[in-house]
Amino acid sequence: MPHKIPESVLVVIYTPALEVLLIERADRPEFWQSVTGSLDAPDEPLLHTATRELFEETGIQADGERICLLDWQMANIYEIYPVWRHRYAPGVTHNTEHVFSVCVPRDIPIVLSPREHTRFAWLPYLEAADRCFSSSNAEAILQLPRQLAPSA
Repeated sequence: MPHKIPESVLVVIYTPALEVLLIERADRPEFWQSVTGSLDAPDEPLLHTATRELFEETGIQADGERICLLDWQMANIYEIYPVWRHRYAPGVTHNTEHVFSVCVPRDIPIVLSPREHTRFAWLPYLEAADRCFSSSNAEAILQLPRQLAPSA
C-alpha cells in the first residue's frame, strides 16, 4: 500500500443554525471529527480532495450550486499522532491540513462509510468543538462564526 501524502483537507459541515456535523472514527471509538482526508496524488487540487472526501465520508455531494464548499485559504501544520505515522513515509512527522467548510440543510441525508466512521451527531458549534479530539479541528469549528461574518 502506498504511503499517505502528508497534505490533507478538513471540511467543517454546518447548518444555517451553526449546528456542526461530527463523525466518529471506526478505528478509534469516541474520536469525533469533521470530514478529513489526504490528497490521492501530490497534484490533486485541494477542492477536488475536499469534494471527494465529503462524498466518501458522508454521502453529501458538493455540486457547486446548492451545496458549495468554501476554501478558507487557511492551512494548519500539525504533528501526526504516533499511532498513525506508519501510514506515511519513514521520517514524516507533520501534516499540512487545508480548511474548508460547507453549509447544508439540517435534514440532508448522511450516509457514512462504515469502514471509516460508525456514528454521526449534529451539535451546536461550541459543543462540537468540545467533542473533537483534534485541536486543529476544534479551532476551525470555533472560527466558523468569524468565517461566515460579512467582511467589513
